[in-house]
Amino acid sequence: MPAPEIIRTPKEVSARADAWRRAGRRIAFVPTMGYLHRGHVTLLEEGRARGDVLVLSIFVNPTQFGPREDLARYPRDLEGDLAKAAGAGTDVVYLPEAGDMYPPGYQTYVEVKDLARGLCGERRPGHFRGVATIVAKLFCAVKPHVAIFGEKDYQQLQVVRRLARDLDLDVEIVGIPTVREPDGLAMSSRNAYLSSDDRARATCLHRALVKAREAAAGGERDVAALCALAVGIISAGQPTRIDYVEARDAETLQPVARLERPVVMALAVFFGATRLIDNVVIQAGG
Repeated sequence: MPAPEIIRTPKEVSARADAWRRAGRRIAFVPTMGYLHRGHVTLLEEGRARGDVLVLSIFVNPTQFGPREDLARYPRDLEGDLAKAAGAGTDVVYLPEAGDMYPPGYQTYVEVKDLARGLCGERRPGHFRGVATIVAKLFCAVKPHVAIFGEKDYQQLQVVRRLARDLDLDVEIVGIPTVREPDGLAMSSRNAYLSSDDRARATCLHRALVKAREAAAGGERDVAALCALAVGIISAGQPTRIDYVEARDAETLQPVARLERPVVMALAVFFGATRLIDNVVIQAGG
């Protein structure tokens, strides 16, 4: 596969997007923070199948990190990312600088209110404001017809869907199922932080979600009981700390007490200093 073209400024990628659209070419877009793994490659492959031009962005967005989070040490591997992008048939890699995205005096932010409350939004204040803002800016520059996101970041996916709908952005948002390691651990750039012992113990997260889904298929409808089952399995894995294990309406992300329509069971758990997230959608009766 040929190496993708690299574009670095919003003005340049916007001009190219206008030209592609004038030529009737369908733009597929995969926004990332880099350090690509097989999950990202799956998103790129889906984008390749859905568009005439495939654009990948790599930007570690400072506005979605809290003051004590891992912005400075977030893993980076541009050379490896470009190789993976080429292998997936990426046409353009958009590599903006922070100064171009947030120039001096920048003061405009986008907020999706209800969907950003609770779950990671509660534990990471301002996180989804940063996500919504950077996604809106990327969409304005790249002008995609379709954008591909992973379902591992389920709350983020719902926020982006609502953002596109509410702002009439005319972009199709496609969610792709979580890509997992053979032992079930959800692929994540932050897995690189895990020690070998933490990595082994973190497999309890997927086991817990699977057991909760199986219990629902077996007739359990009490959401608190399903969450308690998952917490018990995770606790046996000896995490450093359980941030949350919650089940919420799969569309609105509002709390629910009974499993009467699809819910998402979502969790965030620390192993060492590394915070991992995962989820599964559970339907009544399996």
